Amino acid sequence: MASSLLWCLLVGCALAVFQVYAQERTVLKVFNLRASNLHSSIIQTPDAYIKVFLGPSYGGKTEVKNDNTDPWWKEEFGFFNAHEDDLLRLEVYDSDMFFHDLLGTCERYIKNGTFQHECFLNTGGSLYYSYTLGPKQQDLEGLEAPE
Repeated sequence: MASSLLWCLLVGCALAVFQVYAQERTVLKVFNLRASNLHSSIIQTPDAYIKVFLGPSYGGKTEVKNDNTDPWWKEEFGFFNAHEDDLLRLEVYDSDMFFHDLLGTCERYIKNGTFQHECFLNTGGSLYYSYTLGPKQQDLEGLEAPE
């Protein structure tokens, strides 16, 4: 009796592990980040950068684009094992000497496929970005690694 129960537990665990590994691995790629009409303090032009998150995972940040109300960033960010309906969050900051002011946050639950979005920022202006969620690709070179 005990050996039958142990055998059933072992088979159940093996099936659960197989199911996890049998699922196709997916990756989220965030790219084509740009902003327009960014606002900062009355006297200054923003020195903007973006932090990228997927759920609680930090994916990295872009370089700072100094004195630019319409910046465009070349960085791309990747998250392995992303899932549909995970929350993508992009935070736009103005880099200052002592404080980094949050200009706005964009949040979206991701879906399978490739999409382009516009997000209106709290302090004015817009953030534009694209993402692709799909099967893990072999060629993911150039994606920013989390810090």
